[in-house]
Amino acid sequence: MNWIPLENQEQLQNIKNAAGFSIIFKHSTRCSISLMAKRKFELDWDSIPENTNLYFLNLINYREISNAIADVFQVHHQSPQLLLIKDGECIFESSHGEISADETAELILASAE
Repeated sequence: MNWIPLENQEQLQNIKNAAGFSIIFKHSTRCSISLMAKRKFELDWDSIPENTNLYFLNLINYREISNAIADVFQVHHQSPQLLLIKDGECIFESSHGEISADETAELILASAE
């Protein structure tokens, strides 16, 4: 799997309008906890269904997009943070040590049934 860099607000509208599942991972490049959460997620991301778009936001470089995510998907800003989007709605969010690729994959499979 590969990250899709989230670098403009038009992409947020594409995610909001997309059918199916997308994941947004918000990462602070200045935070060791964020780095550990990212590495842990990437170690297990093979469990995520292949047709799931994985968006990566460097929130240090794109703080305005992070703020827009909070508004568009009605979530409280945290970092690191993972949002699971289904048909344009955030159905799950986790942060810090709670971020898990396996748990996210289970939610995708359960929600797809």
